[in-house]
Order: sequence, then structure tokens, then C-alpha cells
Amino acid sequence: MIITSLDNKRIKKYLKLKEKKYRDEYSEFLIEGEHLVLEAYKTGLIEELILEVGTNIDIDVPNIIYLTTNIIKKISTLESPHKIMALCKKKEDNLKLGNKILLIDNIQDPGNLGTIIRSALAFNIDTIVLSEDCVDLYNSKVIRATQGMFFHINIIRKNLKIVIKELHKKNIKIYKTDVTNGINARDLTKIEREKYALIIGNEGNGVRKELEPLCDKNIYIPMNDKVESLNVAVATSILLYELGDKYES
Repeated sequence: MIITSLDNKRIKKYLKLKEKKYRDEYSEFLIEGEHLVLEAYKTGLIEELILEVGTNIDIDVPNIIYLTTNIIKKISTLESPHKIMALCKKKEDNLKLGNKILLIDNIQDPGNLGTIIRSALAFNIDTIVLSEDCVDLYNSKVIRATQGMFFHINIIRKNLKIVIKELHKKNIKIYKTDVTNGINARDLTKIEREKYALIIGNEGNGVRKELEPLCDKNIYIPMNDKVESLNVAVATSILLYELGDKYES
């Protein structure tokens, strides 16, 4: 199918999907670029492959939509649009959390969230739980920052207070960062690193006060005193690395 008009119903829907409320309404989202499309294809989430006229990609999907260059530019969120896009259905929630969980409290920057997701997969986190006020997982900037890795890790959105209570019932300890009253993350024992939940707070305010009493242990990253703090995505990546199984205790 080749679409040449912006008045086409399909195109109007693609344009709506730039907004969160419509992504929620349709349970669908758009991705841009060959790499993201290939990652989505591996997980079976592509509903429509969207190509600029004259472009091809070697994947087998039932619905292929060809668009003119002008329409591609309209539906793209990029200054230099890709010729390969896809309409995807949202991932299904898997409520089985596993033994290594990352709790994310009110992260607002899409780039930060995307980088954190990528690092979480790299360092073998089982599930990421987003607080209800985090930036939208299906924001195009979040997806691009994950480099497609968000397709391959379990991510759910839920009230963190409820989740923490559930984790405590399973005897999973909650770690949060605290520069003044914590222990070096590297000093956690092997047992303490086998089963845990790490909570990461908002860029400016950290973990919200009401969640702090629910945490079991404070940890920190030792660093040069001249540096007051690290970017939240950088700090999270370092902590996840330190919580890995590379040390023997």
C-alpha cells in the first residue's frame, strides 16, 4: 500500500501517536530507524512496517505501508527522518519481578531513562519498575536512548510503595544511594548482590522522602571530593556494575 495524502486515516493516527495520551489509548507507538525496527522485529511487536517509497528491508511482516518523503517527514520526530519506521504494539507486562530489580522513582529526562534501561539490560537486571510519574516509557527519545534494548527487558509501571512491600514479603532487600550514611557498593557481600532491588531517584530531588524509610541499606559510589554528584544515568550504570557478580566475598 502506498499512501500519498496527509488526510489518510492511517497518517492521522501516526501523527496522534506523537502524544502520550494516544499511545495509551491505542496501546501502540512508532519507532524510527533500521536498528530499532530490527530489534522490535525480534520480539514480534511490529504491526506495520512503514517505508519511504523506494526503500526496502529484509524482514517478513504482513503489513507494509509505503509513504512519500513528505509524509515521512511529517510523522517523524527527527530533524533528519529515517526511511524505515514501524508501528508497534506495546509490550505486555510481566509481573514476575525476578531477583534483581531496578526501581525508578520519578525520572523525568527521556535520555536518562533510556540510558538506564540500556545499562540495566547490560548488567542483568530482571525487571525495571517505573513509578507512576516517570517519563513515558514509549516517548520516542526514551526508545532511541535505549538503542532498542528496551524491547528485551521486562519493564512495568506501578506504585513503588506497593512494589517495595511486595519485595519485602519475598525477603528482597531494598538499596538506595546515600553519600553520607551509606556503605561502599563494592563492599556488599556476594549474598547481598544475588537478590536485591536498587531504587534510583529523581534527577533533582533524589528518592522521595516517603520511600526512604522502606529501604534497607544505603550504598554509595566513592569518588573525588571535588565532584558533588553524578548524572543519574551514569551513577545508576556504575552501581549496577558494582552490584554485579564479579566480586567474590
